[in-house]
Amino acid sequence: MADDLANAPGDAALRPGDARCPGPSTRDLILADGQPTPPTLTASSYAFLGDADIAYDRYTSRAFFDEEVAKLWPRVWQWACREEHLLNVGDYLTYDVGPHSVILVRSGPDQIKGYINACLHRGTQFRPSDSRGVAPVLRCPFHGWTWNLDGGLKDVPCRWDFPHVTDEAYRLPEVKVERWGGFVFINMDPNAGPLAEHLGVLPDHLKDGWDLANRYTVLHIEKELETNWKAAQEAFLEAYHVFATHTQALPTAADANAQYDIFGDTVSRFVHTIGHPSPHFTRPLTQQEILDKMRSAPEGATVPEGRLARSVASEHLRKSLGAAWGLDLSGYSDSEMLDSIEYHLFPNMFLFPGVGLPMIYRFRPLGSDPGRTLFDLLFLRPLSPGEARPEAPAPHRLTPGESYASAPGMSAGLGFVYDQDTDNLAMQYKGMQASRKRGQTLGNYQEARTRRVHMTLDTYLRD
Repeated sequence: MADDLANAPGDAALRPGDARCPGPSTRDLILADGQPTPPTLTASSYAFLGDADIAYDRYTSRAFFDEEVAKLWPRVWQWACREEHLLNVGDYLTYDVGPHSVILVRSGPDQIKGYINACLHRGTQFRPSDSRGVAPVLRCPFHGWTWNLDGGLKDVPCRWDFPHVTDEAYRLPEVKVERWGGFVFINMDPNAGPLAEHLGVLPDHLKDGWDLANRYTVLHIEKELETNWKAAQEAFLEAYHVFATHTQALPTAADANAQYDIFGDTVSRFVHTIGHPSPHFTRPLTQQEILDKMRSAPEGATVPEGRLARSVASEHLRKSLGAAWGLDLSGYSDSEMLDSIEYHLFPNMFLFPGVGLPMIYRFRPLGSDPGRTLFDLLFLRPLSPGEARPEAPAPHRLTPGESYASAPGMSAGLGFVYDQDTDNLAMQYKGMQASRKRGQTLGNYQEARTRRVHMTLDTYLRD
């Protein structure tokens, strides 16, 4: 099978990173739909980043993990929640990453504040980790020290015994908070640059029909994974794994044709089409056979002469989703309705701005164990005209052994796909620890996004 995808004669003279899977590219496949598409969708941006192994110690070493805790997480912009988690004044949410804990509060109608989630008396958390609720003030449950939502000290029981405590010196330490696309970001570094610098091309790419601020959370699943946070997210940075992990998808997923883009230090992307067979799948298929295997196709649908299976499937989605959501989806191309369009924002956020695959991912260290990760999986839905943003649902937490399909509201088929994605991870992590070869070898093109993450991570660890 590898020979089927080998470079054509003469390709040995290509520079590293120039080789591509023979056959049509993602851009070719999208343009073949014959529809207007956003220019950013078919533009490409790739550069060879090197081919050295990535050391396994970066995933398994306690010392390396401690460096990330000290030098990355307190200094990087990271997504903490959606605005629909904090709709009303007094709403709060705690966000934890490793041992760090932040409490976010809606302190005014259009103001969200973030504080270190620790009382200035004896360090007790104001609210438990991963909790959410309403708090008119921030009151320590241990001794009752209380702060207003603007961070000002409100009350100290037996204040007569604390003449050394002043209101000015005992304001709650703030973290930086900025919002974009309906997301609330935090940075614990008081000297951090603006969020816009970190977002890179995202605001330009994800505007108009891809504006995630006009969407809201309809389903939130959390799952504990027995691996390092970087290894967990790397399983989703490439489509190279589809051939072995998602064999059922080969008749409809153009995995090896996928396009990979690097947009600076913090943003990358892949795009792979749905409704075209994988180059690994060598048996010829009719368009009707392809349609019959697509999850998004209605049962019994047929492909008229001269049309593509993806055209029929996307037309069905425009009508069915448009009717369900009260929206006119006629302006979206087949690619936007069907394809896997995935952006990654360093260090740990994934955004899918398409319509048919509206997911958001986040991978963060869970506690102080390098081998434990919390995977947040959210599904967003567009707001209908005039629709008020509803409150975000509570997350459904899964243990490592539970299936995604067991979460209320999750489809069985998609849950099975996510099970396939993450069932490999515990075995990979154990293999990293046991391997005599002390690093992973990456493809120059298909796994370049993983290399970009490690290069950017190193800039934080070196500074």
